[in-house]
Amino acid sequence: MNEPLFHALLELADDSLILGQRLCEWSGHAPTVEVDLSLSNLALDLIGQATLFLAYAGEVEGKGRDADRLAFHRDADQFHNCLLVEQPNGDFGQTMARQFLFSTYQLTLFDKLQHSTDRQIAAISAKAVKEVTYHADLAAEWIIRLGDGTDESKARMVEGFDWFWRFVDDMFAAGEGQADLIAACVLVDRASLRAGFDSRVADVLALAELHATPARLWPTIGGREGRHTEHLSALLALMQVLPRAHPEAIW
Repeated sequence: MNEPLFHALLELADDSLILGQRLCEWSGHAPTVEVDLSLSNLALDLIGQATLFLAYAGEVEGKGRDADRLAFHRDADQFHNCLLVEQPNGDFGQTMARQFLFSTYQLTLFDKLQHSTDRQIAAISAKAVKEVTYHADLAAEWIIRLGDGTDESKARMVEGFDWFWRFVDDMFAAGEGQADLIAACVLVDRASLRAGFDSRVADVLALAELHATPARLWPTIGGREGRHTEHLSALLALMQVLPRAHPEAIW
């Protein structure tokens, strides 16, 4: 088994899977029917990406685990998602702040990975980049609308960014043992994406009249290495309860 590639695929899959699960929590609770449907569609896109990356990870691992087994039968310390995506939704402004930060990062990542020398990674990323372009644009529109809205909406956007900014560095953290894969252009050095990400975030915040960059708090990292907040275990308990209760069931 190619251990670094396996873990890299889990990182890609777990980011999408966990955020997709979080967005599903808005179903039936969003401010309007249109927003309810748009968040559900984002979740479906993300879970679709996760399914493809997990299926490939299972092939690389070679132990007979398919996408469902990897999604529903790993414990929290075996997940490699970034910490940002596992955080609770909070209010709608906080959800949009998280979505904007993650989708902006994911768009820059998939834009590079669609040229990966690994054909499967390239194919999945080429499909995903079309979906994530919409995700990033939708989130940016909400950031501008709420930031340039009422005093209340602006205050909530500021609070949302101030909370999530501490988790941004974790998105760009280097995966263990991936230097050879980066050198072979299978993966991309995530640190190289940071300048473009920061520029895009600054541009949107300026349009939203949120002129100050969110406070750079002491960064919280460790998600890529399986060190998570307490929120992931609670999320997985809900997401995995049925498959774990009936592990031999065929769905």
